[in-house]
Amino acid sequence: MSKLTELFQKAVFRFRHHGLGSWLRVLRYQCLGMEVGRLTCLCEGFHASWPQCVRIGSNCVIEPDVIFKVDSRWSLEKRIVVGNDVFIGTGAELNINRGIKIGDRCLIASGCKFVDHDHGFERPGPIVSQTGDAGSIEIGDDVWLGVNVVVLREVAIGNGSVVGAGAVVTRSIPSGEIWAGVPARKIGERPRNVE
Repeated sequence: MSKLTELFQKAVFRFRHHGLGSWLRVLRYQCLGMEVGRLTCLCEGFHASWPQCVRIGSNCVIEPDVIFKVDSRWSLEKRIVVGNDVFIGTGAELNINRGIKIGDRCLIASGCKFVDHDHGFERPGPIVSQTGDAGSIEIGDDVWLGVNVVVLREVAIGNGSVVGAGAVVTRSIPSGEIWAGVPARKIGERPRNVE
């Protein structure tokens, strides 16, 4: 593919995603306290419950119907932090109490869910009125999460790791590994660059 063709395709993609609607959404959320970097696209249906708790880097694409839900009391603390050059697919949900940090150049496919807290379930008493444990989630740089991956509390996913579609990640993943399954387990490693 020629360089000119590649530039044309990128320009068409950016125009499609960075239209007037995206620009107005970014402006609206910035007025509500969200930090949004240059050339970041917020597609139709994006929702953030506490915009002042969110920081999104530059050159990101947040596809339609993505939800950033901060499930705690109002504060100015940045609890959802997204790096640069990040793609978050349609219908993804970040349901955060403590915090989540997503590194640079990550690909998060459609339907992924991140939940950093749970409920207590002691008896007697209803589950709905009990508080549970919470713990931050950290996603390193250059991570790829397949469609419908679920990441639970106190998980760190190392730089360059890959998680297969439909996996439920309940424990931390070292850098450069490939995990899949329910619960997720190691199935391989990414090959090192050969020069």
